[in-house]
Amino acid sequence: RRRLLALTIGFYVFVYTMWLKRWTPQNIVIGGAAGAVPPMIGWAAATGSVSLESFVMFLIIFIWTPPHFWALALVRSKDYERAGVPMLPVTHGPDETRRQILIYSLILAPLGMAPAVMGFGGLLYTVIASILGAFFVVFAVDCYRIREGEAADRAAKHLFAYSVLYLFVLFAALLVEQGFGLESGALPLTWTF
Repeated sequence: RRRLLALTIGFYVFVYTMWLKRWTPQNIVIGGAAGAVPPMIGWAAATGSVSLESFVMFLIIFIWTPPHFWALALVRSKDYERAGVPMLPVTHGPDETRRQILIYSLILAPLGMAPAVMGFGGLLYTVIASILGAFFVVFAVDCYRIREGEAADRAAKHLFAYSVLYLFVLFAALLVEQGFGLESGALPLTWTF
């Protein structure tokens, strides 16, 4: 787990921050790997190994990252342009960014159900993940559909704000199930009260 943590920090600092961020509009996609590794690190700390379940949690965050950051980038594209950061709205325009947001969101919604399908998310998680995923797609469709003026900025801001809530509640549902013994599988987490 220490090696995994060191690799993640090194990737974030040297690959993402110093290289990807300034050189490619795919900076968020590739760099998102560093931000998605913490569940794998936590799992390895708790169990001594990395498992398929931890990789699924990694994938959820990895696929969540582009629509989350690109929604913000739509609103702040002029700032990125002035700073010389090649974010997708700067290099490919807002319409392509909205299309990519929608594609990633359509992948994220069913991917968020994977813990339930694999048995380490229970009924509570299943209900929450399905509702959260559906709303994520609704916000992404609004962001895709509304392309002009203040309404477009508002739709992007709503998606960005919702994306933060989405990830928090999704993973909180897993923790609550584990804490109260409601899960159908077993997360390698322990609670001490």
